[in-house]
Parts: sequence; structure tokens; C-alpha cells
Amino acid sequence: GMDFFPFASLLAGAFITLLCFVLFLNIFGLPANWIILGLVALWKLAAPASDSLDVWFWVVMVGFGLLGEALELGVQVVKARHYGSSSSGTFAGMVGAFVGAILLAPLFWGLGALLGALVGAWLGCYAMELYKGRPAGEAMNAAMGAMMGRFLGTVCKCGTGAAMIALTAHRIWPDAAAALPAAVPEAPA
Repeated sequence: GMDFFPFASLLAGAFITLLCFVLFLNIFGLPANWIILGLVALWKLAAPASDSLDVWFWVVMVGFGLLGEALELGVQVVKARHYGSSSSGTFAGMVGAFVGAILLAPLFWGLGALLGALVGAWLGCYAMELYKGRPAGEAMNAAMGAMMGRFLGTVCKCGTGAAMIALTAHRIWPDAAAALPAAVPEAPA
């Protein structure tokens, strides 16, 4: 009966909230945007009224996912190269970012993860460049590039992920809304 429909809205709301939490995994360097895509695919399978998730929706979603990857990698490589990081330094920075994010995640209600990722990127790159025998000044510059690249890369990744969530929310809310009884007056546009 009708009592199912508020449940549909609640479910959609809970699902969107879950996607927002998953988005946060980008800070750890985890493939959050692809996890979002997978969860939305599960929603499509589970929700019978998800016709709004059509072929174009999936094309755009995958497009956003790929764009996020390209931007993240591109920004990290360009920044690192611009600041004179070697490829091993850049890689060490990515590993450092992951480790740092995990270590500092418990701090500041999870926001420590971003701090940890940035510090880890800097330390990882700096240590690798020193290990390769580069002068401290050059190593510090390279590390700065790795850190900035990490930050901008994460911002790009979160941005494309947020776009994926917004697109999903826009598509799954109408399902819930269409199911509501027509007695609810429409707000004037």
C-alpha cells in the first residue's frame, strides 16, 4: 500500500548518504568513485523503479569516473614533474599519502586523513629523493610538488565523485517522488 512510499524516500536518502561517506575514501587514495559506481549499479538491480538510470546515465557516470582518474594522475604527475620529482619520488609520494591517510584518519573526526595524505605525500617523496642522493633543497622542492599534486588530485577526484553522486541523487529521487500520493501540492516554481 501507500505506506511503502515514505520508505522509498528514506531509502534513497540513506543511499545518497552512504555514497557521500564512500566519496570520503578518495582521501585514502582508494577507488571511491568506482565503489560509488558499483553501489549505484547494485541500486539499479535492487530498485525496480530505477528506469531513470538509463544508458546515458551510465555513460556519463563512467565518463566522470574516468575523468576523475585522468585528472588525479595528470595533476600529480604534472605537479611532481614541475617541481622536479623523479618518477620513483612521485610513486613514493603516492605510497606515503596512502600510509599517512590511514595513520592520521582517527584524528579530527576523520579529517586527519587528508592531513595524513598530504604529509605522507611530502615525506614519501622527500625520503625517496634523498635516498637517491639528491640535495636536500631539490628533494624539498620535489616533495612540495608531490604534496600539492596529491591535494589537487584528491580535490579533482572528490569533485568528479560528487558530480556522480549529484547525478545519481537527481535520478533516484524522482522515483521516490513519483511514487508519492498526488495530494501533495506542487511548490510554485
